[in-house]
Amino acid sequence: MLQPGQSAARPVGGDTVRHLLIAATLLAATPALAQNRIDLIRPDAPELARPGPHAVGVRAAQFTDPDRIDVIAAMGGAEPSPALRRITAEIWYPAAEGTEAGTTYDTVLRDGTTAVALEGRAARDADPADGRFPLVILSHGYPGNRYLMSHLAENLASKGYVVVAGDHPESTYDDQQAFASTLVNRAVDQRLLLDGMADLNDAVGAITDADRAAVIGYSMGGYGALIFGGAGLSRTAIDRTEPAGFVPPDGLLDRHAAGSDTLAQLVDPRIRAVVAIAPWGRQYEFWDAAGLGDLEKPLLLVAGSVDDVSPYESIRQIFDQATGTRRHLLTFDHANHNAAAPIPAPAESWQVSDSLGRATFDHYADPVWDTVRMNNILQHFSTAFLDLHLKDDAGRADYLDLVAQSDDGVWSMDADGRTDETHSYWTGFADRSAKGLSFETREAGE
Repeated sequence: MLQPGQSAARPVGGDTVRHLLIAATLLAATPALAQNRIDLIRPDAPELARPGPHAVGVRAAQFTDPDRIDVIAAMGGAEPSPALRRITAEIWYPAAEGTEAGTTYDTVLRDGTTAVALEGRAARDADPADGRFPLVILSHGYPGNRYLMSHLAENLASKGYVVVAGDHPESTYDDQQAFASTLVNRAVDQRLLLDGMADLNDAVGAITDADRAAVIGYSMGGYGALIFGGAGLSRTAIDRTEPAGFVPPDGLLDRHAAGSDTLAQLVDPRIRAVVAIAPWGRQYEFWDAAGLGDLEKPLLLVAGSVDDVSPYESIRQIFDQATGTRRHLLTFDHANHNAAAPIPAPAESWQVSDSLGRATFDHYADPVWDTVRMNNILQHFSTAFLDLHLKDDAGRADYLDLVAQSDDGVWSMDADGRTDETHSYWTGFADRSAKGLSFETREAGE
């Protein structure tokens, strides 16, 4: 995520050499990369990363709010006034038995112009399965779009969840506007998606149980998810006068202040769990300990230990200070800001973008970790966490009761192939596969 006022630097080196190197790399790319698959599961993936029993359907939707204050217009000097806000979304859902798998998602890269086709397992407009399924809201970063975490959307839908992800206006690859709009609107957009799904009057709406819901947010989506979960903003955030990118006009950020009536009206009992991946904001004191302590929803934080956009130390502050709830912190050692959330870098992102003057590969990938590996680990832990809190599956608690450092886990079996009393390896991980990770848990009040 670019900070306000930050520009994308052009890489050093000759264009000709760079293009030749990228072309050679693409020629050697695997078929899966060339196809831009979002549904890859590695052979060493942890247990709960594997797809569930359901076929997956996907359909488009739009959700509107006719009375949202237009932050962009207000920043231009207009009197704050209501305007129509429209969110284009995708809904993934368990599909009827026998549904034939496979669809293409047509979208654009991080540069906002390069067309790209992603391949997944969902079937467009398939008939839904019978039953009622909990709702999960996915919320991308700044910038991003509704497909950025589509690997997770398809995976969860196969396990009996309805998943909605929207394009947050003024915050997407092809509509990236003033950062202040995202500060004001993100949590409210998440509430709009919850309300819209609850009111959905069609076959997919009929299988959606919006009374059992969770929100999963990445970067600025994580910022919004924490607010939506009840973590109100600090007076420092509300009262600051600079930098300009952090200061919405006319006190519009006041609605998210800790202890405010407007925040109380936003927070919703239907949201039963929050997953915040690389949440942005604590490093700039958007929250203090009191505001974070007001969050009472079960919380899973996911972070890279060398994140330089949402600094790891700041995410640990959130973990330390969210004392109103039981929470977990999953850390990828030496991962940066792209830990776990983005889809694998599309093949087109390896090429230099004409509009940016650089490849957009680093928007998706991590310098150390394989993206599919991180995706699979996130799918595993998200499944355990959501099954526990949205489906009341008590057996999933074992997957969240772990020695803190994965490398400290001991794999020990008796002669019959059963774990013995010295076995402490991470539940769901095969021998020699839980490496470079940590998982910490704090109880409410700690």
